[in-house]
Amino acid sequence: MIVTTTDTIPGREIHTVIGLVRGNTVRAAQAGTDFTAWMKNLVGGEIHEYTKLLAEAREQALDRLEADARARGADAVVGMRFVTCEIAEGAAEFLAYGTAVKLGP
Repeated sequence: MIVTTTDTIPGREIHTVIGLVRGNTVRAAQAGTDFTAWMKNLVGGEIHEYTKLLAEAREQALDRLEADARARGADAVVGMRFVTCEIAEGAAEFLAYGTAVKLGP
């Protein structure tokens, strides 16, 4: 599955626009992770636990986007974007969305 943030795919022609596809996940950090992050805030630096959590959330949202596109018969997704928002204290939603397309020969 080709997934791109651009509206076109170099060397390929978009034959059919299928429509909006998306994948999302909602994640919250464990209490131990929050405590470690709080401690890290005191001394500064990257909070590796949060970096890992966010990377996993993005990958899961992207996997779900691709599954949605495949289920609708798409060859590719163009114009892909990520959006995130806090939905409760300590919990965030990650959404990947784009336009599913069928490519020409």
